Amino acid sequence: MEEYEGKTWRGLLEEGTALLKEAGVGEAQTDAWYLLSAAFGMDRVHYYLEQDRAVRPERLSSGYGAYREFLAKRAARIPLQQILGNQEFMGLTFAVDENVLIPRQDTETLVEAVLRAHTDPQTTVLDLCTGSGCIAVSLAVLGGYGSVTASDISGAALKVALKNAKRLFLIRKGTVRSQSFRLSEQPWKRELRTWIAQDAAGNGVREQSLTLLQSDCFREFEPEAVYDVIVSNPPYIPSAVIGTLEPEVRDHEPRIALDGMEDGLHFYRVLALECSRHLRRGGMVYFEIGCDQAAAVGRILEIAGYSGVETIRDAAGLDRVVSACWMR
Repeated sequence: MEEYEGKTWRGLLEEGTALLKEAGVGEAQTDAWYLLSAAFGMDRVHYYLEQDRAVRPERLSSGYGAYREFLAKRAARIPLQQILGNQEFMGLTFAVDENVLIPRQDTETLVEAVLRAHTDPQTTVLDLCTGSGCIAVSLAVLGGYGSVTASDISGAALKVALKNAKRLFLIRKGTVRSQSFRLSEQPWKRELRTWIAQDAAGNGVREQSLTLLQSDCFREFEPEAVYDVIVSNPPYIPSAVIGTLEPEVRDHEPRIALDGMEDGLHFYRVLALECSRHLRRGGMVYFEIGCDQAAAVGRILEIAGYSGVETIRDAAGLDRVVSACWMR
């Protein structure tokens, strides 16, 4: 450790930035900062106040090993979010690991569209391909919907979603009571219930449920299960394109959450057909899409009998969500 004595906070950040730049990491300085902050428990204010001061030996001893370990992982192109174990989404902090797609700001477009259009707390919502649960949990917490169901084919992903649901859905300001229980093992199914006070005095308690189900699309759903809104961020990248993606995505995020088969549209065809069997008349679907897929997905929905097909753009002005109504 003697060779590192006298290191300043600025020197540590520059050291990490240089290492990540050499590894080809695009946002090297930003990522180095987040890793430094995590390893040493350093916030921005204290960094700016102390950046040119030498790090105390005991502080260096306690954090430097973790910092170098984090940097080595990031230099190997492991995503920053997987190293830190979390990602912000819709103002909430979600746990993530290698079993789930990392929540992205683009997907907030879908959540925001549903929240704008559906203000009735009695709205029933289904999120297919839930992954980390970021869409389902955000809709349950921010929309206050009485019943939200989240489904995924991956058991490992659902364990992450359950972790997020317990922390973000069950434990909230105004919670009067909450519970989590197992419904079945085959299929794997869990239900979380919470009772939220409508005012500071605890009056007007409102019950909400969030159900997690392992299922290949609708295979494990009851035939009579119907919803007002079905949302999905399905795999939509053409198989041949996956090999061209950045290493963080190609090598470290689950391929099952990325691969949309030959043309990237396979799951939209499946969803267009199967969602219609589980929507109430007047129910809506909201699908996240690749920015060049709006016309194709819209056509798939129209052929399947949906009406009112609309495309919603993200903050960058790119096509990001296709919505449609089922009136039959």
